[in-house]
Amino acid sequence: MDINTILEVKNLSVAFGGRPVVENVSYRLEKGKALGIVGESGSGKSVSSLALMGLLPRTATVTGAAKLGDTDLLALDEEGFREVRGKRISMIFQEPMTSLNPVQRCGEQVMEMMRAHQSTPNNQNNQNSPKDQVIELFREVLLPRPEKIFDSYPHELSGGQKQRVMIAMALINHPDIIIADEPTTALDVTVQKTILELLRVLQKKHGISIIFISHDLGVIAQIADDILVMYQGKVVERGATSDILNSPKHPYTQGLLACRPPLEGRPRRLPTVEDYMSGKLGADDGGRRGEDEERKTEDGIGKPLLSVRSLSVEYVLKKSFIGRPLQKLKAVDGISFDVFRGETLGIVGESGCGKTTLGRALLRLLESRSEQIVFEGKRIDQMSQREMREMRTKMQIVFQDPYSSLNPRITLGDAIMEPLLAHGVMRSREEARCKVLDLMERVGLKKEWFSRYPHEFSGGQRQRICIARALILNPELVVCDESVSALDVSVQAQVLNLLGELKERFGYTYLFISHDLSVVHYVADRIMVMKSGRIVESGDTDEVYRHPKEEYTRCLLEAIPRME
Repeated sequence: MDINTILEVKNLSVAFGGRPVVENVSYRLEKGKALGIVGESGSGKSVSSLALMGLLPRTATVTGAAKLGDTDLLALDEEGFREVRGKRISMIFQEPMTSLNPVQRCGEQVMEMMRAHQSTPNNQNNQNSPKDQVIELFREVLLPRPEKIFDSYPHELSGGQKQRVMIAMALINHPDIIIADEPTTALDVTVQKTILELLRVLQKKHGISIIFISHDLGVIAQIADDILVMYQGKVVERGATSDILNSPKHPYTQGLLACRPPLEGRPRRLPTVEDYMSGKLGADDGGRRGEDEERKTEDGIGKPLLSVRSLSVEYVLKKSFIGRPLQKLKAVDGISFDVFRGETLGIVGESGCGKTTLGRALLRLLESRSEQIVFEGKRIDQMSQREMREMRTKMQIVFQDPYSSLNPRITLGDAIMEPLLAHGVMRSREEARCKVLDLMERVGLKKEWFSRYPHEFSGGQRQRICIARALILNPELVVCDESVSALDVSVQAQVLNLLGELKERFGYTYLFISHDLSVVHYVADRIMVMKSGRIVESGDTDEVYRHPKEEYTRCLLEAIPRME
């Protein structure tokens, strides 16, 4: 093994029940360098890294070799892995909320990692107490008020703060290698940028080697020196980051690069990975600007479909012993805006800005206060529950997480059919079934999937089910609440194309909520930027994107990952 190589993987293969999921993966990781492993969900990128940590279930069959110095990781037993994990090689998992123990304080969880390897020289030679070491490390990973966070529980921290705790846990024993498994996927673009910058600084300061796993080449480009592209368990392309980004050779890599929403221009349809793999390059068939301008001019003359005035939503944070509110949080603070028929209004902002609360308040899924909320000329803020139930046939929502928003015990067909039966739209179940089968075809779901359950589908397919369920009643307004934020970039492109096609064909009006300005820029005709429950900037999409007036909007734009 070369003197500069810290890890050498040869012919790594993983199979479950005889079915291969990773096949003959080989690569070298140099000291102090970052290797990016990119691919869609199911490509085998996470499984191959979990094999290095000995974290796969016993049913997995692992073959090949992975040399960390003189140690072959794949030949270790459980006791051997316990000695290596956290000490020589650590992992930052994708979802910090499920990776951190919810009933244990954050500082204690990091100290637990220290105790597991307390015989190492790192701890013996440090004169500070374990608590002082953890607090100092919290300070190094840029956690605010590290002493307080040491005694805080995970639910008391934001997503970015929880991820910093996970980074501190991975660093506490000064490992040679850190595996970062999609550590920024569910985070805001601004928090994502901060985490990536933090990892780069820590890498340079401590000389750590990093394996960074992601489905987004734009994110990989910000941190990796070299890139490994995986598709269906195999490596299809590898090379220096600049070479992969500027001259991708494999159609799959070309597709991953092309399916991200462009930062300049707005094509009618995004290319997909399938276009490239099948040889159909998904050529741009023209922008949408002319049509959008014409429609908005017509809309400006008429009345808005939805008109909101001074909408506010408050949460009680603290009560007295007799139940009187002592502390409140204004999640939405006096917002006013209009939505015109046939347009897409994008609402963008970081987590906690109130955009999701706003979307749910419009559908009366949350209690709110307002001067008025008028939909199709009717005051929905004054409607009774029965009247609002009838109105919801015209106002639907697509939730962020397609996994938790579908009942695992209900089949695809029944999930889509449920709104028809609940609102008494169809006279018979057979009539409803015919309507569901027709809609399934329109959103790209096969008719033979009608009796399958949610766990049998991928994330993108589940989101299509949720979209079909929202559209089955032919609503006038659809609220898309972060409906593509947790999806692979390739699946994201498919869902965005679907929403665009349905809008053109049936004239749907969308309220599109997201933290990603590049996605909102692609889908929206107008943009509202939210911060701390208020609208800080709004206007035509291209105008806001090219000439932002507020510093906050500029920060969101600067945080968008770029291929540089």
